[in-house]
Amino acid sequence: QVRVVESGGGLVQAGGSLRLSCAASGIIFSINRMGWYRQAPGKERELVASITDSGRTEYAESGKGRFTISRDTAKNTVYLQMNSLKPEDTAAYYCKVSVVTGSAYWGKGTLVTVSS
Repeated sequence: QVRVVESGGGLVQAGGSLRLSCAASGIIFSINRMGWYRQAPGKERELVASITDSGRTEYAESGKGRFTISRDTAKNTVYLQMNSLKPEDTAAYYCKVSVVTGSAYWGKGTLVTVSS
């Protein structure tokens, strides 16, 4: 059974930091990309950052210079270090795991709230 579990969300003041983690298990095919997305109330889900199996990273403009994505391939885990958080970063953050077959798996999300 495939499981994608996010953790690390919470309430933080503006300017603070959080580190999100996402662990994937039960996936039998090779993972070629892991990514973080977020969805704020009333808005569409958007890419925050992603990382490929070769380590290539991609960031949304909103997070460049503040967010860092990293991956522990052996543990099928991806992290998102978020610094200098802003109230507009408030959202549910979701992990997406993409495999070589073209399928993708989503976690249930972790909530990040940034107070001003």
